[in-house]
Amino acid sequence: MAARALESFLEMMAAERGAARNTLEAYRRDLTDAIAHLGPGAAEADAAALRGYLQGLAAQGLSPRTQARRLSALRQFYRFLAREGLRRDDPTELLDAPRLPAPLPKALSEAEVAALIEGAQRLPPGKAAVAVAVLEMLYASGLRVSELVTLPAGALREEAPLLLVRGKGGKERLVPLSRRAREAARAAREGLAGKAGARPRSARFLLPSRAAGGHLTRQSVGLLLKEAAAAAGLDPARVSPHVLRHSFATHLLSRGADLRSLQALLGHADIATTQIYTRVLEERLRAVLEEHHPLAAPPARGRARQART
Repeated sequence: MAARALESFLEMMAAERGAARNTLEAYRRDLTDAIAHLGPGAAEADAAALRGYLQGLAAQGLSPRTQARRLSALRQFYRFLAREGLRRDDPTELLDAPRLPAPLPKALSEAEVAALIEGAQRLPPGKAAVAVAVLEMLYASGLRVSELVTLPAGALREEAPLLLVRGKGGKERLVPLSRRAREAARAAREGLAGKAGARPRSARFLLPSRAAGGHLTRQSVGLLLKEAAAAAGLDPARVSPHVLRHSFATHLLSRGADLRSLQALLGHADIATTQIYTRVLEERLRAVLEEHHPLAAPPARGRARQART
């Protein structure tokens, strides 16, 4: 029964949903494994039996992502059986998906950030000043792009070396900004103010624009960064305002900043959000150790190395 049901399910996926061959093979592998565990009555299995199967995957040491993929296949399969009248209910409705680990932030290296700024400087004159200012301010402060574009015109004052930023939920925080970032922002504002013309609304913002909001949009900032990336020879898909925020945090932490200070700079309400950057450092340190430590080499590689000495 279960084997026939599996073939019917795969036929449906191919005919009705146009599933690719690799997709069908993946479903076949995952469901065949489940059926082998559940036995001949797999098509009639209840939620408790399926839960036991999933717990067994965890006990085998399979990753949460693999467990989630298997559960997804089971959901599709039993939903199909219920829809076709081959069983009265869908037992997967009662199953909880495994908790997936939070993805690690994607950050550029320090050298890539430097190259990105150089790429921005090579853009046409009308864009270069703005692109450099955006890059300098995002990387020097860790601002969210929404915080950057809505900075008021008076945000940069000589007597106040800190920026007053209004973040999520209207919460305010003070953020230091380097001298070069301030100078870049002033240069960009002069050019943008002329382009924005006499629109009263645009005069309110540090980075004015003719856009409806009176300031640069998040989309225009994102496009500027991608143009700078292309000019620098970097993959534009790897560059975004949020990547620069992650780079700011990762580089500060790697150079000795403490988590509490980083939390304040980023405007995180919960330090648990900031702690994800420690995982980035752990991954990098582990990669360095595995790559360079002589005892971390695979046995074959280690023996070959010894043979040469």
